[in-house]
Amino acid sequence: MEPARGDEQLQAAPDRSQVVSRARELSDVSFRAFLDAHEPPKVHWADLDGVECIGVGAAATLTADGPDRFETIRDGAAALFDGIDHEGPAETRPRLFGGFSFDADHDRTDPWTDFPGARFVLPEIQLTRGPNAAWLSVTYADGDATPERVDRALDAAEERASRLPMMRASTGSPGVRSTRIRPDRTEWTEEVVQAVRRIDAGELRKVVLATAMDVELESPLDVPATLERLRRTYPSCFRFLFQPTEGSSFFGPPPERLVRLEEGAVETEALAGSVGRHDDPERDHELGRSLLESEKLQHEQRLVVEAICDRLGRFGTVREGEQGIRKLTNIQHLQTPISVDLRSEIHVLEIVEALHPTPAVGGLPPETAMETIRETETFDRGWYAAPVGWFDAAGEGEFAVAIRSAVANGTRATLYAGNGIVADSDPDEEWAEIQHKYRPILDELE
Repeated sequence: MEPARGDEQLQAAPDRSQVVSRARELSDVSFRAFLDAHEPPKVHWADLDGVECIGVGAAATLTADGPDRFETIRDGAAALFDGIDHEGPAETRPRLFGGFSFDADHDRTDPWTDFPGARFVLPEIQLTRGPNAAWLSVTYADGDATPERVDRALDAAEERASRLPMMRASTGSPGVRSTRIRPDRTEWTEEVVQAVRRIDAGELRKVVLATAMDVELESPLDVPATLERLRRTYPSCFRFLFQPTEGSSFFGPPPERLVRLEEGAVETEALAGSVGRHDDPERDHELGRSLLESEKLQHEQRLVVEAICDRLGRFGTVREGEQGIRKLTNIQHLQTPISVDLRSEIHVLEIVEALHPTPAVGGLPPETAMETIRETETFDRGWYAAPVGWFDAAGEGEFAVAIRSAVANGTRATLYAGNGIVADSDPDEEWAEIQHKYRPILDELE
């Protein structure tokens, strides 16, 4: 195969020929083996409908920083996708995969050095698996891209994929040497008390305060193997990996969809209020009912639902679905589906920008909550609790909220978890709830 051209940075409208992409069906291959066989940049995305994509190499990369990062990425993508020559099933169409920082004032210090305010990659080689088939595709976006050149590269990529093993031997967890949560429990208690005081004073209605767990591992983390274990443990969640360099990976199994835009229809949800699971079915059912009966959690959920509906109202007719319980392996949440019938054509990033941060990860009022987060939290959230996902040339796509996530480098990992603080929040209960939210990643490291 021709040498990869690397991470070509596109921050303004590129002067280039059209994107050329070709795909063909192939016998199934181990996604983990495919990831292991290639160098960064790498992306991995698995949605709730069973479609899974792995991308390696970069035909093009878009980056942005600051409060205009959503618009900058949207404009760069419009220029990049100005002309597309694609042959293959719809599942294999060229997509930009990536994410945004939680805060526009993102500080690119360790462990977020390789993650700017926004970064999206158009993979050069992509493996896509749907419910009934798998495809391999190659995409070029440089000035010399031609169908013939892409076909030759696809031949080489297919030949290389055919040599990969169908299965990879499972590797064990790396083991945890030590953990440290920032802030500690005493500091956290004081943060919650101060937040409740601001709520009582009428400055806030809700604020989400996060914690960070620094983990020292016994051996270097095998991220593809960890993702495979998360697939088995959390089959009803999204799974993602963004690995811009060899030494830096952001990954997780988030349960919450931020938005999906497909054929003019918008789907999102409010996911707020949580409680643990229990091995005894009767006790587990009681825990679920406690979500429905808790005045505090219902209040928290209502704040999120109303805020999301209000922000989406300018795009079309908003419909609120019936509230239910989302049961995951170790935790359960209140969930309310929300949809929008759009009145005009828009780009998914316009909706992403309108929704982020939802009250489930930020607070209300949004500006005051963000000020409180900046004043209170002693670390930069990076891409934690921010939008991650993909979009295509038509402006359709899907994004999740990057919770239940970690950023890792060798034998170090940082995990993140937060909780919504409202008027009657109890610090001890909030601390206990946060520990559940670390388990999806921590269980795979121990």
